[in-house]
Amino acid sequence: MSDILTHAIAALSKRLSDGFDGTAKFEIEGEGTIMVDEAGVRAGDEAAEVTMIANAETFQGIIEGDVNPTMAFMSGKLKVEGDMGMAMKLGAALS
Repeated sequence: MSDILTHAIAALSKRLSDGFDGTAKFEIEGEGTIMVDEAGVRAGDEAAEVTMIANAETFQGIIEGDVNPTMAFMSGKLKVEGDMGMAMKLGAALS
């Protein structure tokens, strides 16, 4: 597993310490995928209600709180596939 995925899993686990009521997948371009659900955060590539796709720089900014997920989406830096309501719920949990 890449250092970027390891760091992202640790940071997301801290921000979503109670898990997430739904299933989401983060696809970090060129690095891999991370699953978020009621069990927590882990590396994985399973079916999810929503998939969020971004490059490593954008994703790192989102999990560190430097990049607003909504603004990243509106500017095209973050792509969302699947349930937009779930994406908004996850974005609120990360804010």
